[in-house]
Amino acid sequence: MTRVAVIGGGLSGLAAAAAALDGGLEVELFEARQRLGGRAGSFVDPQSGEFVDYCQHVAMGCCTRWAEFCRRTGIDRCFQRYRRLWFIGPDGVAYTLCAWPLPAPFHLLPSLLRLGYLSWSERCSAVRAMAALAREDRAAGPRPAARRTTGPPSLDAEPSHETIGAWLRRRGQSERAVAWLWSVLFVSALGESLDRASRDAARHVLREGFMASRRAYELIVPRLSLAEIYDQRLAAWLAGRGARLHRQRRVKSVEVEAGRATALCFEDGTRGAFDYYVVAVPWRNLRRLFAPPVWQAMPELAGVEQIRAAPIAALHLWCDRPLVGLPHAALVGRLGQWIFTKAPLAALSVEGRRRAPSAAAKTGAAVDSQCPGEHYHQVVVSAAHGIHPSARDDVLAQVRRELESIWPTARQARLLRWRLVVEPAAVFSVEPGLDARRPPQRTSLPNVMLAGDWTRTGWPATMESAVRSGYLAVEAILEARRRLA
Repeated sequence: MTRVAVIGGGLSGLAAAAAALDGGLEVELFEARQRLGGRAGSFVDPQSGEFVDYCQHVAMGCCTRWAEFCRRTGIDRCFQRYRRLWFIGPDGVAYTLCAWPLPAPFHLLPSLLRLGYLSWSERCSAVRAMAALAREDRAAGPRPAARRTTGPPSLDAEPSHETIGAWLRRRGQSERAVAWLWSVLFVSALGESLDRASRDAARHVLREGFMASRRAYELIVPRLSLAEIYDQRLAAWLAGRGARLHRQRRVKSVEVEAGRATALCFEDGTRGAFDYYVVAVPWRNLRRLFAPPVWQAMPELAGVEQIRAAPIAALHLWCDRPLVGLPHAALVGRLGQWIFTKAPLAALSVEGRRRAPSAAAKTGAAVDSQCPGEHYHQVVVSAAHGIHPSARDDVLAQVRRELESIWPTARQARLLRWRLVVEPAAVFSVEPGLDARRPPQRTSLPNVMLAGDWTRTGWPATMESAVRSGYLAVEAILEARRRLA
């Protein structure tokens, strides 16, 4: 049987392992750390003993390959899907984004036109800009009518070197619209600010996430911690199908002879030979695995070290009562961009409502505000370039002021403990010119493939991109086997 080594136990490596098993390959996975899942990981809260995710991970309905991966491996029930998204405007009013009984791409239009914190002219101008952005080709001109207007960008077309922020202002979008609408739609999805993110990446999110289908915009949130989902349940699924999972097993280098990888060299001095190798490590760790002459002989990796990172911050709050009466909310025009509760409150998680629960949204009233025990919330800041761990007290103070201005009863809550997590390299920066630096999954070594959300998938740094990369790496292996046969 063909033996495949997967180096790295993040989501891309786990997806590659699952795909390799489905392809009839023998799989061994090597992870340097104690837990699988990579950046989709958790820490143990010392007070409660419970897993807490470093940063809230969510998916959208457009993440079709990730959703298929979850169904295939039996972890799909670990996530909850929301058809109604809450936006808390600068005016403190709760607005909802939901699909109306219209075909895509018009299904969200009524919700967008009801965002009362923007003027009517700003809303209409934004809708026109969305239509224009969807029609734009990767080069500066509009897309020809014969080509489809959804789907990942064509990688053989010349990319734009314009940021989405510059494009929006050139299109006459007001600063309020940029800050209060476009930032809400794009910053969290891209993990980067509008003045740094490329127009091409934003266009991809618009097409795939908001226009491609009626359910593409829906928010998918974990019910359990990421450690329980990926390190426990998914790992058990892989092991149950014959994969050998090696935790705390660091690969020092990939041995190459005569233009092919021949073995893995481990830090303990041992070696392991395989037929194929899937390298699923962060782009920053890739070069150390290959000797300098080998690296120089792989031109597809020339731009990898030029990929830059973008930070994400997460403020974890444990209180004696709920701060908000919603399972999640986008906080428009504030430092905190999204807030998530640990679990949706039963009376507020019913889908299909036409209105947000106005009393809870305006006053912070929860279904049972006297529930004993602790109540957990996480406030997320993507593109957190201005947040430093040393300023954690200032971040806490500002976020609390923001929450209390929206939900006045949050002032009655006693903060039991809190933690600020800042990950400087949470995602890669989707800046203009990025596509030229992202390598394909195939390498110049015929039996070495790459996996990682940072490889060339056409998607930003998402769980969807990670899964797609793992699948593409294994597809390359199966194709190579067919050629040899």
